[in-house]
Amino acid sequence: MNQKLVISPSPHVHSGDSIPANMYGVIIALLPALAASVWLFGAGALIVTITSVAACLLFEWIIQKYLFKTTPSITDGSAIVTGLLLAFNLPTNIPLGLIIIGAAVAIGIAKMSFGGLGNNPFNPALVGRVFLLISYPVQMTTWPTPFASRLQYIDAQTGATPLSIIKEGLSGGQTIPDLMEKVPSYLDLFLGKMGGSAGEMAALALLIGGIYLLWKKIITWHIPVSVIGSVIIFTGILHLADPSSYADPLFHILTGGIMLGAFFMATDYATSPMSNRGMLLYGAGIGIITVLIRCFGSYPEGVSFAILIMNGFTPLINRYIKPKRFGETIKTAKVQTSK
Repeated sequence: MNQKLVISPSPHVHSGDSIPANMYGVIIALLPALAASVWLFGAGALIVTITSVAACLLFEWIIQKYLFKTTPSITDGSAIVTGLLLAFNLPTNIPLGLIIIGAAVAIGIAKMSFGGLGNNPFNPALVGRVFLLISYPVQMTTWPTPFASRLQYIDAQTGATPLSIIKEGLSGGQTIPDLMEKVPSYLDLFLGKMGGSAGEMAALALLIGGIYLLWKKIITWHIPVSVIGSVIIFTGILHLADPSSYADPLFHILTGGIMLGAFFMATDYATSPMSNRGMLLYGAGIGIITVLIRCFGSYPEGVSFAILIMNGFTPLINRYIKPKRFGETIKTAKVQTSK
């Protein structure tokens, strides 16, 4: 009688997953892309990444310690992931003060103001990135050139991104075949030899990280496949209809933040749907909105906006597309419906 019998609700089998395990798994998956960005941009990539991660950790610790009056949980890895993803969405020559502002918005407004991890309706890193893009458009659209000045930071040599070259060229009356001669080859795009943020570089490194996430079952295939698939289908239709005005699907996949968004940002647990069918719809929405912004909007890139828009639709998707319930059969469900 001295032993206590602890009873807990079913299911009783634990998968072994935990928040720290999944978060540090994401961090490991981001290491190839981080290594590629340091190789391409040198000191700037290191400075931006270290500052972003340190600022996110600091703001989360301060808010939990002094505002929430709770034990800080910065060791769970979520703030580090936010810091890495924010850094991957910034130019590698952006001033330190703007990185700190972005981290404050990401952690303080987008995450902790809603109650912390798991309660935020929007991806914190993307909220910080979009805030900076709207508030400081010049600094957020000045892109260092890879290899040109790896030992420099603020005064790094800059250039246009492939998406910017296409957008500006089309607005000036040029055609896609002419503009494609001005952008790097597909092999260079695949390896990251182009202007852009750290997270837009090296599709190869991001693909390796994405495969690791799938292998470790930290994410499922539904969102990445639906995002990339919808971009391929939509841009393929546009390219076939008018190849002089719309780039082919491979160009869109290898440029901008498609790979980073599909594997690392759209798959955020708190802001993505619960069911597999919901994930497919969610990912397709991200892909379609991204192409609409790229091809018909004023911004050359649209992944961040697309993910945030679909984050807003996640509660609606969860409401109408629900996962299968435990312990309920089709026959039981029909009986309950008839009653």
